[in-house]
Amino acid sequence: MITLLLPACSKKDSPKKQTNPLDLRGADVSFLPEIRTSGFPLYNLNNQREDALVTLQKNGVNTVRLRLWHTPSTPTSSLITVAQLASEIKQLGMKVLLSVHYSDTWADPGQQQKPAAWASLTYPQLLDSIYQYTRRVTQLIQPDYIQIGNEINGGLLWPDGQWSQPLQFKNLLKQGIKAVRETNSSTKIILHYAGHEGALSFFSNLSDLDYDIIGLSYYPLWHGKDLNQLSGSLSQLKTLSKSISIVETAYPFTLNWNDFTNNIIGLPEQLLSGYPASPQGQLDFLNKLKSICTDNKLLGFCYWGAEWVSYKGSNSTTGSSWENQALWNFSGNALPAMEAFQ
Repeated sequence: MITLLLPACSKKDSPKKQTNPLDLRGADVSFLPEIRTSGFPLYNLNNQREDALVTLQKNGVNTVRLRLWHTPSTPTSSLITVAQLASEIKQLGMKVLLSVHYSDTWADPGQQQKPAAWASLTYPQLLDSIYQYTRRVTQLIQPDYIQIGNEINGGLLWPDGQWSQPLQFKNLLKQGIKAVRETNSSTKIILHYAGHEGALSFFSNLSDLDYDIIGLSYYPLWHGKDLNQLSGSLSQLKTLSKSISIVETAYPFTLNWNDFTNNIIGLPEQLLSGYPASPQGQLDFLNKLKSICTDNKLLGFCYWGAEWVSYKGSNSTTGSSWENQALWNFSGNALPAMEAFQ
């Protein structure tokens, strides 16, 4: 009798395993190859030196986002570097979310510069180039998710694909989408919009495109500090019958700095009320965002610049403008915000 009862008592007394209901729990670590090369040490939550990918994976991150530039001036975000990192991510059992910028540098609402190699192409040639390039990238990396462009509020491949030329903009997207569908039918296609205000109108105008996921950026500094308004926008977007994910977000753990590169966030008025720039405030912000995602049945969220610490040294003037929003502190120690992915 006693022997038979023991397993039941043990099972009853053991705590329930906490699970994260979100399918996509991501972090963007596109600068990681540079940080590894620098030798800057990173540590896990137990103060043990550990590679960033391993720490993220152990803390519940199941997707790693990487940006891809066409022909960058350095190896960072080049096709070779990204393909190697993507392979490593898959070996650790995580998924790859590929953000294709269709540029040699940053692409966002304020700039969508064509790759230099495409600068003199006619519009019909550009259609073929985006198809062939996207096909080659998809074949090589086999991403689980792929963004056709990055923060394409104003279009992509300017001036040909500007939002002011909606037919050309949509045809360029269609060629990228076609390349993915014909190459890997299991890859989920994301269209990415910065912010949430205006998102319903933007995606309603793209209703005839064959994509899977609405991707949004949400940074309180640029996209509003009213979390209720964010939740309301997400509720409206659900009427489009697409999966939704916040593919970029971040929050500071301090307003201090560790190098001589100006940080993007450094003033109290840039913060959300009730969420101080502290390790706990950073964790609370991510937990709140996770709650909003869960309540609105989103696919998940992805933290941007997770690894972008000030790895070039305290005297650097070309360091990290994101150092106080990373998921490791100035000493390279993992921050409590890691717990939000568990």
